[in-house]
Amino acid sequence: MGGVIITVIIALVVAVVSFAVGTSLHEQKVRKTIGDANEKAKEITDKAAKAAEDLKREKLLEVKEESIKQKNELEKETKERRSELQRQERRVLQKEEAVDKKSEALERREASCNAKENELNKQREKIARLNEERVQELERISGLTSEQAKEYLLKIVEDDVKHESALMIKEYESRAKEEADKKARDLVVNAIQRCAADHVAETTISVVQLPNDEMKGRIIGREGRNIRTLETMTGVDLIIDDTPEAVILSGFDPIRREVARIALEKLIVDGRIHPAKIEEMVEKAKKEVETMIREEGEAAALEVGVPNIHPELIKLLGRMKFRTSYGQNALKHSIEVAELSGLLASEIGLDVRMAKRAGLLHDIGKAVDHEMEGTHIQLGADLCRKFKESPIVINAVESHHGDVEPTSLIACVVQAADTISASRPGARRETLDAYTNRLKQLEDITNSFKGVDKSFAIQAGREVRVMVVPDQVNDAEMVLMAHDIAKKIEAEMEYPGQIKVNIIRESRVSDYAK
Repeated sequence: MGGVIITVIIALVVAVVSFAVGTSLHEQKVRKTIGDANEKAKEITDKAAKAAEDLKREKLLEVKEESIKQKNELEKETKERRSELQRQERRVLQKEEAVDKKSEALERREASCNAKENELNKQREKIARLNEERVQELERISGLTSEQAKEYLLKIVEDDVKHESALMIKEYESRAKEEADKKARDLVVNAIQRCAADHVAETTISVVQLPNDEMKGRIIGREGRNIRTLETMTGVDLIIDDTPEAVILSGFDPIRREVARIALEKLIVDGRIHPAKIEEMVEKAKKEVETMIREEGEAAALEVGVPNIHPELIKLLGRMKFRTSYGQNALKHSIEVAELSGLLASEIGLDVRMAKRAGLLHDIGKAVDHEMEGTHIQLGADLCRKFKESPIVINAVESHHGDVEPTSLIACVVQAADTISASRPGARRETLDAYTNRLKQLEDITNSFKGVDKSFAIQAGREVRVMVVPDQVNDAEMVLMAHDIAKKIEAEMEYPGQIKVNIIRESRVSDYAK
């Protein structure tokens, strides 16, 4: 029993000693760990302080640079403002000097005017005194009172004034007419020069090319049934002769001729030519031509710059592509008239769009005049009324050939533009003879003057060159001759624009070396 207790006591002692030793070792390990942590913390704190110091220095440098930059900019701006203030100060000083000079000049002028006014007052007093003396002397000599003499003088003066006024009015009227004619010619010439339009000559045939001459027999068909069907469906004559690889379509209606041409070309491409196919292709060609007519009308309105035209009027405009008048294509003519009307309207300050609209629609009646009774003027005016065009356009359509009096300047402009377009050289077939006759008349007028050797009308009649005999016409007489020729041309001829007269005098001296 006693041994067991001793053993237990020894075990307890050993356990206590072991615990004390373990606790001591753990405390040493903990102290070491805390020491290492303190050293690392100190090291991190030092690094952070150093980094903070570096960052502080960088920020201070940036702030210093920014302040220097702002200071420089402020100094620069201040310098510029100081320079601007100096320039303005100099300008103000210069203006003050100018004002002072003007003020001095005005003072001198005022003093001069005052002196002249005093002199004039003296002269008036002297004239009044002399006039009174003259009246008294006249009354004494004539035996008339001043009232009677006044009435007599007023009557004489009134007659003289009436005569001089009549002469002056006549002179001013003549001068105004000359200036108006010159201005009108300038406007017309300017409009013609700024407007360029194509001229399409009238034709009554169309030629369709064939891939080979064998195709002619297929177009004719058995016993001519194909060609008869095509002619019946289109109303166009087909001429198949010895012309190699070609068929001629003849007809006075351009729309029918175009339908026949398109249908025949489609049949040639398809290769199957028989009456049923011909009818099918003619129907397709008619639809294509209708589409083409609408597109041509829209293109014309777009080209001229006239919006919001009724669709039916657009179609009628497109039909005018296949309408000719005296050899001139009606649609091209209408487009040209619209452009010329706009140019003339802009020159005299009118509504350009309204003038173009009236010019484009002035011949719209020609699209239906071969189908309906009446002139193209009446039909065109009725169409414009039907589709709610403005009264200005309707009056321009009615008056462009002088059948109705124009009620607006735009109607007069359209009338002038229509005349210009129709009178262009080559625009209409019927005017070719008149054009050549005008050139011959121009040369005949210049040749009628004494001393003229030869004359040549050039530049489509816009210029005439006159060669004179040097022995009969000197340099001084050339000036008078040019003036006289120009006046005679103005008096005896009618022409658009102006004609330049050039007189050429050449002296030659020859000798021979022997």
